[in-house]
Amino acid sequence: MTTTSRKADAPTGDGRDPSRDGLRNRVEAHVLTHYEPLWRAVQRNRWLHRRTNAVLTDLAILKAPPRPNPLSTMAPYTSWPSLTDRSYVGRHLPPDTAPHPGRPAPERAAELFRREGAGETCHRSTALLPAFAQWFTDGFLRGHGRGGDPRRTDSPHTIDLVQLYGADEEVTSCLREFDGGRLKSRVVNGGEFPPLLCENGQIKAQFDALKPVRWEDVPEPLRDTVFATGGDRAHAHIGPMLVNVLFLREHNRIAGLLTRAHPTWDDERVFQTTRNILVVMTIRLVLEEYINHLTPYHFRFILDPTRTVRASWHRENWSTIEFSLVYRWHSLIPSSYRIDGEDVPLLHTLANGRLLEDRGMGPLFDDLSRQPAGRMGLFNTDPLLLPTETRSLEVSRELQVASYNDYREHFGFPRVTDLRQVSGDPVVREALYDLYTDVDELDLYVGIFAEDRRHGSLFGNLLGRIIGIDSFSEALTNPLLSPRLFTPATFSPEGMEILRRTRSLSDVVHRNLPEDDGRYLVSLGTKHARDAGDVRGGRAV
Repeated sequence: MTTTSRKADAPTGDGRDPSRDGLRNRVEAHVLTHYEPLWRAVQRNRWLHRRTNAVLTDLAILKAPPRPNPLSTMAPYTSWPSLTDRSYVGRHLPPDTAPHPGRPAPERAAELFRREGAGETCHRSTALLPAFAQWFTDGFLRGHGRGGDPRRTDSPHTIDLVQLYGADEEVTSCLREFDGGRLKSRVVNGGEFPPLLCENGQIKAQFDALKPVRWEDVPEPLRDTVFATGGDRAHAHIGPMLVNVLFLREHNRIAGLLTRAHPTWDDERVFQTTRNILVVMTIRLVLEEYINHLTPYHFRFILDPTRTVRASWHRENWSTIEFSLVYRWHSLIPSSYRIDGEDVPLLHTLANGRLLEDRGMGPLFDDLSRQPAGRMGLFNTDPLLLPTETRSLEVSRELQVASYNDYREHFGFPRVTDLRQVSGDPVVREALYDLYTDVDELDLYVGIFAEDRRHGSLFGNLLGRIIGIDSFSEALTNPLLSPRLFTPATFSPEGMEILRRTRSLSDVVHRNLPEDDGRYLVSLGTKHARDAGDVRGGRAV
């Protein structure tokens, strides 16, 4: 048992108490966030860079026991079905069956997330970050609550671009042209876009296999603007839509290149080879731009397929309920988007493909790259998204997810004994004291967002660690990264060259804009971050 923390003892001073961070954790963080000249020297030597990359990747992933996890949401004990039926969500810790009388109801706890007014902005990241993050995670953190059961999922548990190609052959087939390996598309104002899903408010017969979630919530006047794509959240807000259109263009661009280079290949081979290329391209962007932007380290991680397959943690993917919860970054999403000099409320960017067509891809990437994201944490989720925070807490309780303190212990941090060790913000601490009678009662979902951000990162200690463990271990176990598969036979010589040259989202945008004249900015990092020398978020096109 840990020391209890009561409202009567609520602190009034500023400053977080780091005494429960753990000495080893503090030393590692200090080394990785200081000594920039040393890290630059390491990265100038190819062999040393790759070796250090392997060591630091292992260090990040092995902060927790590697897969296979003993349990899934199927049962509170290990069985052969629970180890093999991947229609259930995985879990790191067993269900917490102890009573928790000191926890507030989910709807009360969700009020801790409510944003007042425009909210606070992030000094490091642009609005393009949550756009890419949601698009990326919609591919494998999906289908949670299948059939109304929060234990179930239709996730592929790996990066396979479900959001573009669909979850099964029936969906994929209705999106393909079956000519030259291309996906169906149409041209609007000189730019390529997906076909429209509906006509007169009804889903077209050719797209009957597409089953968008919460379709009943989409207003009828907007249904004719929704794009037909593989993901069941294609009608989400403007950011993920923007990235999905970009990857449709990239697919068709590469398919055309392969068709010209290999005139004897049939449609099927061109399509499948192009998909292989885009899957690995996404993994490279996730690792070398996205994860490098998220970490506060001076070291830049690289994709090295020849190394990861030999790692002790290299096991079949299985997405967990914990990973799903920590990736709900609603506070990063702005309450309005600044588009072409006008503020467009978040509500008006949902299920509205016409915004993309009217503004154009390049200008819209530029708009999102010049607007800061929201600050990650409590008290910064737009009220429109508050029901999602409530549902996240409800699912956490239904699945008996263990406490914040239990997960600190599991992931290599000492248990906290006082809320001073979670946050130095007196407003956050006072709110937590109001709702939770004991620090051990703190929900994981609340605790990870209550934590102070660390070392210039977007996150607190625990959230950052869980993201690091699962992001690395799930991205790097993709079968296409196996040394036997990571060859021209899988991707074609042209595909290998495309993968070699693609290091940032900016690279992909640049080659898919017919209207490009070199002026558009594509960046996960804000001007503040770029001026400070943090170029991990991208570069100008």
